[in-house]
Amino acid sequence: MSSLQVIEAKLEAESRAFQQLQKELTQVVENRQRLESQQQENEIVNKEFQHLDDDSNIYKLIGPVLVKQDKTEAETNVKNRLNLIASEIKRVESQLTDLTQKSEKKKQEIAKLQMEYQQLATKK
Repeated sequence: MSSLQVIEAKLEAESRAFQQLQKELTQVVENRQRLESQQQENEIVNKEFQHLDDDSNIYKLIGPVLVKQDKTEAETNVKNRLNLIASEIKRVESQLTDLTQKSEKKKQEIAKLQMEYQQLATKK
């Protein structure tokens, strides 16, 4: 196998790895957007609790049924959900940073291999 073929094989492998990283990156971005949407919804609900009286009726949808819920319990659930979403967003952000760095590194490796390939191809 010539060195040109070796570099070509490496280039193909690196390109596939780069495409896989791009897919993962897209998926993580979608996850972050979904989490941000959930966070906004829960923040709206949390703000609405401030406008309610302590004796207001609050219902929670469980499957097809509305179940009456205590205001303090509902507020606690929403605050816990907000905390959970915030920590999940932090985790996804670090994952996003990691994948972005890996993607940039892979891009540089591909560029280097392409230069080597072109140099060898012009020598022949």
